[in-house]
Amino acid sequence: MIDPIVQALDQVGITTPFPIQAMAIPIALTGTDMIGQARTGTGKTLAFGISLLQRIVVPDERDYAQLAQPGAPQGLVVTPTRELASQVASDLAAASTRRRARVLTVYGGVGYDHQLNALSRGVEVVVGTPGRLLDLVDRAALDLGHIKVLVLDEADKMLDLGFLPDVERILAGTPELRQTMLFSATMPAEIVSLARRHMRHPVNIRAESPGDTSTVPTTAQFVYQAHELDKPEIVARILQAENCTRVMIFCRTKRSAQRLSDDLADRGFAAAAIHGDLNQFAREKALRRFREGRIAVLVATDVAARGIDVEGVSHVINYECPEDEKVYVHRIGRTGRAGASGVAITFVDWIDQTRWKVINNILDLPFPEPEETYSTSPHLYHDLGIDPAAKGRITRSSTRGSDRPDESGGAKQARSRPRKDSTRKDSTRTRMRQRLRNGVPVQRGRVGTRSDDQRASGD
Repeated sequence: MIDPIVQALDQVGITTPFPIQAMAIPIALTGTDMIGQARTGTGKTLAFGISLLQRIVVPDERDYAQLAQPGAPQGLVVTPTRELASQVASDLAAASTRRRARVLTVYGGVGYDHQLNALSRGVEVVVGTPGRLLDLVDRAALDLGHIKVLVLDEADKMLDLGFLPDVERILAGTPELRQTMLFSATMPAEIVSLARRHMRHPVNIRAESPGDTSTVPTTAQFVYQAHELDKPEIVARILQAENCTRVMIFCRTKRSAQRLSDDLADRGFAAAAIHGDLNQFAREKALRRFREGRIAVLVATDVAARGIDVEGVSHVINYECPEDEKVYVHRIGRTGRAGASGVAITFVDWIDQTRWKVINNILDLPFPEPEETYSTSPHLYHDLGIDPAAKGRITRSSTRGSDRPDESGGAKQARSRPRKDSTRKDSTRTRMRQRLRNGVPVQRGRVGTRSDDQRASGD
């Protein structure tokens, strides 16, 4: 590794490589195509990012002017989700602070202006989702003809989301002699077939022994059979468990995620939701508040499962049983990252028992029959270190991140109406209106009597 990258990583506290990095970086620096497989949270991003940054030419170097087209992208990273694209770009930017490589993130849901302007000025690395990358290619704004290194990150997720045809188009637009690296936690048959068509004699890297489990070993896993109506009560108590500092909760549907987030906020917890119905600005705002510690709970759908890399996530909760073992692995991979410990909790409904048994058998987990659990079950408090006095609702003042400043920068204060002066200058009430009875003015003191004209007329 060259000194500028080493110094940039040392500046952010990265000094020792993880196994996947130690195995992949020396091979990638030679320009060889590579397939890397490792568990989620074990450092795959820098495994390809360091070699990518080292193989490109930046404007400060003498060889930059000798490029066929200075300013055209030399590195391309394709990711399945916007959140993952932002995370990868952030890691690459941190590793290139000394070498000053220009990294651009492109994805849908935001305007084109910033991305078009950056491409016109010139960039060295582009990180993006397949849809927006092809949009920019069709606009003739993104030139893939000078790509030296192409990375497919989380390729199995792109398969699940139906992006493989778009990925095929992107690969077809890049030079044939490029270096291609494919990284993922799982390797379905379709991804293996894609690698055979577009990679030249790739080296396979697997940073684990055949006997290792698919999940991170430092993550403590708990599985409970829970009733749908009691789940919010259970979650509220888990959020008060010992060492529970930052929590991610995964829901199956967007509606379920928003409903749970609103329920937790009503119970006094600092929570926010992130799902596909929110625009990109709202999703980035919620994620930024979660990273900054202004909220302690993030409720998300699987759209965010691959892209969120937040340090210090202590607990992950599967609010419903995951669809399959791959989803389970990637969800609980949000905790126990980079060698840290974490807790993963999964709720299984009665109708999902068969699905869970399949997941349990494939991953060889010790939970074939999850224990029936309620918010009052003693074993729940014992397993997770919950205070027996914990309730399902807390006061707002004790919520982490609740005392945050408002939009104007000051602390939120209760507004009160100015009190009216109870002392009047003139206590005598003056009545200006004339009272009528059957259209005839009524004199004061004769309210209950008929007028003389009415008696004379015999009314």
